[in-house]
Amino acid sequence: MQALVKIMAGIEGMMCGMCESHMNDAIRNHFKVIKVSSSHKNKCTEIIAEDDIPQDELKKVVEQTGYQFVSYRSEPYEKKKIFPFFQ
Repeated sequence: MQALVKIMAGIEGMMCGMCESHMNDAIRNHFKVIKVSSSHKNKCTEIIAEDDIPQDELKKVVEQTGYQFVSYRSEPYEKKKIFPFFQ
């Protein structure tokens, strides 16, 4: 199984659930992702992907969408095992 990556992007300017949906759609349309979730309250977007997304490319998409890209963190991601004793 291929290693996954978790990317946390700090994003300013999202005000509501529609902003979150707009950001999620923009990321899905530009990058191959497994999961994307945005929070206007936490001012961040979490992305799970098979391949790392370069910071400059992600920043470009965020800012084209009308929000401010303020931080970036990438780390290896492992799925949580629900029943680890069965594996």
